[in-house]
Amino acid sequence: MSPRPLAGVLGHPVAHSLSPTIHNAAYRAVGLDWRYVKLPVPPERLAEVVAALPASGYRGANVTIPHKLAALELANEVSAAAGEIGAANTLTFRDGRVEADNTDAAGLIEAIETPVSAMRVVVLGAGGAGRAAAWALREAGAAEVAVWNRTGERAAALARELGVSHAPRPFDAPADLLVNATSVGLDAGECANDALRALSLLDREPPEIVVDLVYRADGGETPVLAWGRGGGARVVDGIEVLVRQGARSFELWTGKTAPLDVMRAAARGESA
Repeated sequence: MSPRPLAGVLGHPVAHSLSPTIHNAAYRAVGLDWRYVKLPVPPERLAEVVAALPASGYRGANVTIPHKLAALELANEVSAAAGEIGAANTLTFRDGRVEADNTDAAGLIEAIETPVSAMRVVVLGAGGAGRAAAWALREAGAAEVAVWNRTGERAAALARELGVSHAPRPFDAPADLLVNATSVGLDAGECANDALRALSLLDREPPEIVVDLVYRADGGETPVLAWGRGGGARVVDGIEVLVRQGARSFELWTGKTAPLDVMRAAARGESA
């Protein structure tokens, strides 16, 4: 009897992740006897764990904070998107090889739904998620993409690498769309004003659309989403982006069409 196929999410921390809920619901919906688990791994053990996963029955793994850049270096094969972004959020284990991809980029564009071709965009954060967001929006034809980071040098370096702009402050220029790709707001106990102040958003008016890649497993609204909604913006939460990128990972590993409605309902604690 063949071992039960496994998949998981590599991160540090990873306790809050809804990915197991989403993927396990999808497996049941399409009749697959797979199991998806949380894989809490500190940075110093990432290479060791990734190397061991295939022999333990893993077909793939998603990658979250802080491993997206490091995961790319562990792959034998790298997709065009992951290579250009410089970060991977999806690893596939096939025939003794590790394949790296980035489904964050396409997932973000799908979650926004509205064409971004004429938009001026600000991306907060210069880590793996920020890289994917800036690249995706640039590729989708945004009129301007500017990257801001609390460490300005990191934002400037990423902007040069991707051929986008560096924003010393988030709203130095008008914006139509803001994407929070930092981890600010992940902690449910964080003071909302402190979170907004850390992102230089306090006392600012939000643009037309606000996307927060951060989500809370308890369903609570993040400070960035509350700020956007309170200012009349259309908001896109991190759960929707997670579902969209997760659906693409699911299809890479299983070869089956992802049951998007089932995955979304599971993430939100609803019935499909």
